[in-house]
Amino acid sequence: MKKNNQNNTLNVLEIRKDFPILERKINGKQLVYFDNAATSQTPQQVIDVISDYYSTYNANIHRGVHQLSQEATDKYEDARQTIQKHFNAKHSHEIIFTSGTTHSINVVAHGFETFLQKKDVLLVSAMEHHSNIVPWQMLCEKTGATMEVIPMNNQGELDMRSYEMLLKLKPKLVFVNHISNALGTINPIDEIINQAHSVGAAVLVDGAQACPHIKSDVQNLDVDFYVTSAHKMCGPTGIGVLYAKEKWLKKLPPYQGGGEMISEVTFEKTSYAGLPHKFEAGTPNVCGGIAFGAAIDYMNAVGFDKIAAYENELLSYATKELLAIEGLKIYGTAKNKTSVISFNIEGVHAYDLGTIIDKLGIAIRTGQHCAQPIMDFYGISGTARASFAFYNTKAEIDQLVTALKKAKAMLC
Repeated sequence: MKKNNQNNTLNVLEIRKDFPILERKINGKQLVYFDNAATSQTPQQVIDVISDYYSTYNANIHRGVHQLSQEATDKYEDARQTIQKHFNAKHSHEIIFTSGTTHSINVVAHGFETFLQKKDVLLVSAMEHHSNIVPWQMLCEKTGATMEVIPMNNQGELDMRSYEMLLKLKPKLVFVNHISNALGTINPIDEIINQAHSVGAAVLVDGAQACPHIKSDVQNLDVDFYVTSAHKMCGPTGIGVLYAKEKWLKKLPPYQGGGEMISEVTFEKTSYAGLPHKFEAGTPNVCGGIAFGAAIDYMNAVGFDKIAAYENELLSYATKELLAIEGLKIYGTAKNKTSVISFNIEGVHAYDLGTIIDKLGIAIRTGQHCAQPIMDFYGISGTARASFAFYNTKAEIDQLVTALKKAKAMLC
């Protein structure tokens, strides 16, 4: 697979050959897939890994002495080390396999029930996905803790002065997304983490939207918890990771009880296994974990610096072309953002817009994007969202613009 040309830039036409789904036709039209912020597509190299697992060494791991079990165990733990290296975690046992970002956040929220008391404070940003709001609300209901919100401005940027003021409340935990799924804003998480630590607060960063675009270094960030999902990174659904510093994993109680996470069980008492197994109860998504490692290998082979540069080109081009459509408004105009554009066209409902351009083979997301507080902030019911990946092209953006103009003419 040729990913880069002689100028050391992405060879997008070659990359697109790795993604068989891009050859599909929708309603007789060539698929244009601009819903990457929801789920990215999967290259053949990762599909082959999934097929190979089920074809040649499908088995339960860690417990078996037979060869298939040993092969599956080795591949699964190799994937954990691949993920550790990618995020620069200090130890492989700081990488906990979960079913995805939401599961990872719930593991931490459940654990913090042990530490919180009535009147303790948690801080959340105004631009969070519901999965980084609801578990903490549930935690506050159980413990009597309160949750304060870091506000944002009209550009979709966090108000860092307000954040500094809120830190005077001495919060126990700050949770914020690295990149907003609804707006594309890249938050200054290094600054957020440093300031939180200065008042003794731990920090959880939702990296689900960042990881397809940015290679995060958890040690350099000094983040306490970092969570993400494979299906945002060219991997399969149903698998993700929780990174947590070793000291926190030792403090937090297990999230679930069952097999694998135990050391010894009697009817009188159970002792728990060491890390990472303490947090990995039951039979895991073995194939998913292995495929996640393969997806990370694939994206690193493409090159994250090249991905970021190319996607910035797409973002700039799409922003210019979309704003040329009369009546189109973009929500989220932060100076530092990634390749996500949320927009509405005056007089047109986003759902109707998405439905019509789907007939033209173009996939976008419409609605609140599991970020209702953002929609409430702007006083809108939802948006249309186009999100671009490194396998998309400017020609596809041109098709989107043409389709939106057609839809507008039909609906206005």
